[in-house]
Amino acid sequence: MIASIANLFGFLLKFLYDIFNNYGIAIIIFSVLVKIILLPLTIKQQKSMDKTSGLQDEIKNIQFKYKGDQERQNQEIMELYKREKVSPFSGCLSSIIQIILIFSVFYMVRSPLTYMKKVDTALIEDYSKKLEVKTNYPEVEIIKEFGEEDEEVYLNMNFLGLDLNGVPTADIKNIKNMIIPILYVISSIISAKLTLNTTKKMKKTSKENESETDKKEDQAEMLEGTSKTMTYMMPVMAFSISLVAPLGLALYWLMSNILMIIERLVLNYIKTKKEAV
Repeated sequence: MIASIANLFGFLLKFLYDIFNNYGIAIIIFSVLVKIILLPLTIKQQKSMDKTSGLQDEIKNIQFKYKGDQERQNQEIMELYKREKVSPFSGCLSSIIQIILIFSVFYMVRSPLTYMKKVDTALIEDYSKKLEVKTNYPEVEIIKEFGEEDEEVYLNMNFLGLDLNGVPTADIKNIKNMIIPILYVISSIISAKLTLNTTKKMKKTSKENESETDKKEDQAEMLEGTSKTMTYMMPVMAFSISLVAPLGLALYWLMSNILMIIERLVLNYIKTKKEAV
């Protein structure tokens, strides 16, 4: 499944590359198109989260009313979701789709000759045997080593003076290889902070609407704790991964983060405007 999606993405990226003749620009436009395609799902998920947040008081009342009967609790809560046309699994679906996309793009960027240029497997294997240095990204190395002499395995990987073939840990002395990973970490911190602020607002709204008889477990508090952990953990994970991945992949992740930040700010602004009316 992931390979099939990687193939589909490869066709799109090759189409963009043929237009701009630059791998970096093609990845940026590709990132924008993927975000636009996923926008309806994001909006639907946001609406579902807002609806679910608005049902917290009713859910707590059900939990209080049937606190000795877990089965009845679950039944009543599911009936509430059904009545209000809210899916409790919408967030899970979005997460699954995001994971599939991450792996699909990783496959594509890790093996651009296979998924993007559709180079014959035998030729790739032949060049792989000629590589003096063994690497986790043989196709990226093939482009770097043999692209200039063979058009079939050539891709213009130069982007603003950066070689998107580069893997930071493979050339530690090249400081320029650290630019995209560092920007990626910064964007991850900003994205995580926005998520944390959104969770805090949910918690504040929940507490304002909370009844005196029902001040026990606050799901928003749990979400805030998780978000705080992610705020510090995600940038560390992001930086670690981007150090061992080709810069082309790190560029895609960076663009995805930037677009996610813009998307979240716009959706939050629209939501605030609607609430003010």
